[in-house]
Amino acid sequence: GFMLWLFHWLVTRHLQRIAEFAARLNPGNLHEQLTLDRPLHAHDQLDEFDLVLDGLTRMQSNLASAVQTLEQDIVKLERAEAEIHQLNSALEQRVVERTAQLEAVNHELEAFSYSVSHDLRTPLRSIDGFSQALIEDYGERLDPVGHDYLNRVRRAAQRMGLLIDDLLRLARITRADMKQVHVDLSTMALEVIEDLHKHKGYSEAPFRVQASLAAYGDPALLRIVMVNLLDNALKYSSKIAQPQIEVGSVVQDGRTVYFVRDNGAGFDMAYVGKLFGAFQRLHRAEEFPGTGVGLATVKRIVHRHGGEIWAEGQPNAGAMFSFTLSN
Repeated sequence: GFMLWLFHWLVTRHLQRIAEFAARLNPGNLHEQLTLDRPLHAHDQLDEFDLVLDGLTRMQSNLASAVQTLEQDIVKLERAEAEIHQLNSALEQRVVERTAQLEAVNHELEAFSYSVSHDLRTPLRSIDGFSQALIEDYGERLDPVGHDYLNRVRRAAQRMGLLIDDLLRLARITRADMKQVHVDLSTMALEVIEDLHKHKGYSEAPFRVQASLAAYGDPALLRIVMVNLLDNALKYSSKIAQPQIEVGSVVQDGRTVYFVRDNGAGFDMAYVGKLFGAFQRLHRAEEFPGTGVGLATVKRIVHRHGGEIWAEGQPNAGAMFSFTLSN
């Protein structure tokens, strides 16, 4: 019994105190120090309990440092989350403001389109109509120079009317809703060529349209693309002896590239940057009529489909217009 009591006094009670202290440890009391009710050593050599206490103290110190670092990281994370929340709120506010600005601009564009459509057409019709009336009613009193002046006035008024139509069409392209479906470009190209021959009086030109030419996009907008490109091809090849028109596609870098090619007047590549700008023309209106808005319209439609468009040509050796679509 005495040996058991002695072992309890010297060992067991200290182990129980260490176990109880370790069980109570938590992030809030890591700085507490454990002391054992033991007599002082008469020598400097550490015994097993001293080693345990030293290890426990170092463990507490490491845990306290880890907890402090974790708390600092939590504070940084909370600050970062607060900043992100603030940035998101500011971004949402900017989106709301920009959306309101965009809606205001769209309303202004609609008002402008209405004004152009109604307020400018009326005086142009009056100019053209009264000029025609002068020719019909007072033509006998006018000399050839007077007739020429009035005809020039009429042509200018009619050209202005065409410019207004193309400008309004260009503005509508940007705001038009898109409905993307699978489109048969081969059939569409054949229909467009037939319509152009019928309504614009182009001479019958040999043309080749690739079979099963498919695309994915808005049918109405893609038809405008084909109308403009094929109209240009027929127009600029109408003055050569053996015109040829080709519509097809190739695969480049894993994507489908559609093209419309002709062997007509062509253009100088030094001016290729002007082709797709509104009201930019590389040929005089006396040679080939037009408003210079068609290719700008084509570019907007292609960009709305997520694609690109470019052109290659040589003077008097034809031109090829190529474009891609997103899908």
